[in-house]
Amino acid sequence: MNQTARRTALYDEHRKLGARMVEFGGFEMPVQYAGVLKEHDAVRRRAGLFDLSHMGQFRLSGERVAPWADTLTTNAVATMQPLQARYNLFCSDNGGTHDDTIFYRLGDDRWLLVVNASNAEKMWALVCDHPGGVRLENRHGEDALIAIQGPASASLLQPHVDVDLAAMRYYFCAETEVEGIPALIARTGYTGEDGFEIFVDGAYASNVWNDLLRAHHRDGLEPCGLGARDVLRLEAGMPLYGHELTEEISPVQGGQAWAVKLSKPAFTGREALAQQLESDVYARVAGLVMRGRVPAREGYAVYVGDRRVGEIRSGSFGPSVGGGKNVATALLERDAATAGTVLAVEVRGARHEADVAPMPFYKRSR
Repeated sequence: MNQTARRTALYDEHRKLGARMVEFGGFEMPVQYAGVLKEHDAVRRRAGLFDLSHMGQFRLSGERVAPWADTLTTNAVATMQPLQARYNLFCSDNGGTHDDTIFYRLGDDRWLLVVNASNAEKMWALVCDHPGGVRLENRHGEDALIAIQGPASASLLQPHVDVDLAAMRYYFCAETEVEGIPALIARTGYTGEDGFEIFVDGAYASNVWNDLLRAHHRDGLEPCGLGARDVLRLEAGMPLYGHELTEEISPVQGGQAWAVKLSKPAFTGREALAQQLESDVYARVAGLVMRGRVPAREGYAVYVGDRRVGEIRSGSFGPSVGGGKNVATALLERDAATAGTVLAVEVRGARHEADVAPMPFYKRSR
């Protein structure tokens, strides 16, 4: 473990629960507790509890936040309603992705921007380089973020809060309390299931975490680590920065063209993204389902016949896919990325067949 890695406010709780810790995004984080498959099953069937306090949290305030953000991001910000959340991306001039993020509009002049942990320093430097009359406060590592995810998440969380969770729409939020502790609760997540993310001051994170686990362990609520989270998000077709999105992979290539609003008059990367969309000749991320038991891993080469057409970006066993299959994403040439195309993934010198498949691989029942 890197001696300079930081610890979230829940580090001691993870140790008490016997979590296996790894460094991720500059923090010591739990990769698993009872096991990835058990934790995955809890989220798909009941509910799981995640520590996401390594994510960067920036507080933004001022009358200029919305127009300022609209010049830096691909998706619309100014059209957000109070207490709405919206997925967004920051790009470079050439269209590469600096980060994929979520904006939360808390009021007319108060906002929260959540960025990926690995990009927190880069993103803080970026917003500070473009102040635009916006007041900025970096709460990375100070404020905590706890997610409860799964079909039972609303019923389990409801007794602890004074807001009607059933009435909260997807990608909206509320400023409320959890067992008397001030919190922002958002109906957002990264698992493909219903769920909520709870933002609290780091000083109170252990109270919230322990209250929920003690009250609902018998209901099947399980603490979950990064391992299960990665499998869940891959099944749900959600990108992970550094894999499906990078400084070289644009949102158009990564499958997030729906969040690129060319109707906005100007934003960083607009021209490059518009050219990609118009030409339609770019390499793009597609889903693969392996035909056999051999898993695909990041960096493995992908072929059509003897022609290399791309490489794997993420890969895992997907317990929720067709009774359990190995799935992956790959950055592929255009003509190889059509659903139904048969490809070959090279694994340790041998090639194994895979089918290009639509994403997401898994959709929850409504």
